[in-house]
Amino acid sequence: MTIIEAIPNISEGRQRHVIEKIVDEIHNLPNCRLLHYSSDVSHNRTVLTLVGSPSGLTKAILRLYEKAIQLIDLREHYGEHPRFGVVDVVPFVPIQKASTSDCIKLARKLGQLVSKQFKIPIYLYEAASTRIKNRALEDIRREQIKGTSDQTEKQSYGPDFGPDSPHPTAGISAIGAREPLIAFNVNLKTGDLQIAKQIAKKIRTRNGGLPNVKAIGIRIANRKMVQVSINLTNHEQTPLYLVFDTVKEEAERRGVKIAESEIVGLAPTLALVTTAAQYLNLSTFKPEQILESQLCTQFSLPRNELRTE
Repeated sequence: MTIIEAIPNISEGRQRHVIEKIVDEIHNLPNCRLLHYSSDVSHNRTVLTLVGSPSGLTKAILRLYEKAIQLIDLREHYGEHPRFGVVDVVPFVPIQKASTSDCIKLARKLGQLVSKQFKIPIYLYEAASTRIKNRALEDIRREQIKGTSDQTEKQSYGPDFGPDSPHPTAGISAIGAREPLIAFNVNLKTGDLQIAKQIAKKIRTRNGGLPNVKAIGIRIANRKMVQVSINLTNHEQTPLYLVFDTVKEEAERRGVKIAESEIVGLAPTLALVTTAAQYLNLSTFKPEQILESQLCTQFSLPRNELRTE
């Protein structure tokens, strides 16, 4: 069976009843399973992780759009995380018997369906992009802020599907295809947003920092802290521990300590195991030594049914 992962991000992280209604809409659908979802109050954002067949995901995501548009008004939304839509982004990632091409096909099909059904401008990004090769999500956000009245630029940088103007309450949406990434946040023991922004600029690839790193500085107002919010796009080339250590070093250079870090959504086992092995200074450790991996492999057991404590 072809299995693809979808990670829709919706612009609501505070109203529990709204989030639950949206989540309930996609529970128990055929050929699709909701693995995880988490909300952040300061970001005012919820990240969901679904897996399923292309047809199962198509039905689930369309229902998610319908419910989110019904319950969320972007005009009343405020939060620290950048956003331009009620359903802000929907990336697709190949998991099993699926390729990037399958994800591209699904992203483009869904983009057409969403734009037609809900009258929302749809931008395709990363591998699914049609107008600019591998158009990055952050570039689309900048294009939205900049805006243009030039028709030639609109043809190059405008939406791939749907109207040119944002939906009055739902904004726009970006749908894409990409490889797995780790959403990783590091909270700092300071309220100085400039420090978080300086560190984010220092570590991100675009500014000559670490490879495979996207980062921004965000204020966590309810906790009187700031955050370096990171997307690690290739944890094998740039290990998670290297990102953490670099943020820690840059923070200490500015006289600031780390309060904590967090994973948003799901992360590959290998990324966490590699980090643990590094900090424990394990000289000969191999991933095959993970008990759950051996049990799943040898006995074809679902990992969530194992009791190994």
